[in-house]
Amino acid sequence: MSTTTTTTTTTTLKEAIINRRSIRKVKKNENITKERINEVLKTALHAPTSFNMQSGRIVVLMDAEHEKFWDIVKETLRPLVPEENFGATVERLQGFRDGVGTVLFFENQETVKQMQENAPSYKENFPNWSQQGSAMLQYAIWMSLSAEGIGASLQHYNPIIDQEVKQTWNIPGEWSLIAQMPFGEPNEEAGERTFLPFEDVVKFY
Repeated sequence: MSTTTTTTTTTTLKEAIINRRSIRKVKKNENITKERINEVLKTALHAPTSFNMQSGRIVVLMDAEHEKFWDIVKETLRPLVPEENFGATVERLQGFRDGVGTVLFFENQETVKQMQENAPSYKENFPNWSQQGSAMLQYAIWMSLSAEGIGASLQHYNPIIDQEVKQTWNIPGEWSLIAQMPFGEPNEEAGERTFLPFEDVVKFY
């Protein structure tokens, strides 16, 4: 019986897992197109969800809409951040804004509610399972972008931006914003990672 090796488009699965890092400074690149991101998302949507509930929702902002989003974040933070620290905040946000686009992750609370009604014995679990499903979707997209050579990081400026984001892009009220992932051509080297001792994390019996 013959065997075949399945790889991602540019790297092995093992390499994709190891090489995925937070790239907080990204820049424009015309080769990072809507079509490429579309293919990444189609693949990542195979990420599992409890009861196959599929409560995750995604909004992709690119180009001017992407820049508008980070302008909203900046102006929302302006009255909340001490003036002496705001310059550093703006610099950090500019590292995201300089990129190609941003993936907004939502969870459809109406789906969660329907699942609670359909399986009442698990009612208390579905909100937690929804968050777990979102995390797996975020990771799948992040790792897929990294495998394509696209830099990304995961940000959480919700809930302070939620209302304006929903109004600006006509987001359904039942969608809850979970995280934001700006992406683009990497414009910095990833920092070193440290790990707890393997034996402290993993136990075999």
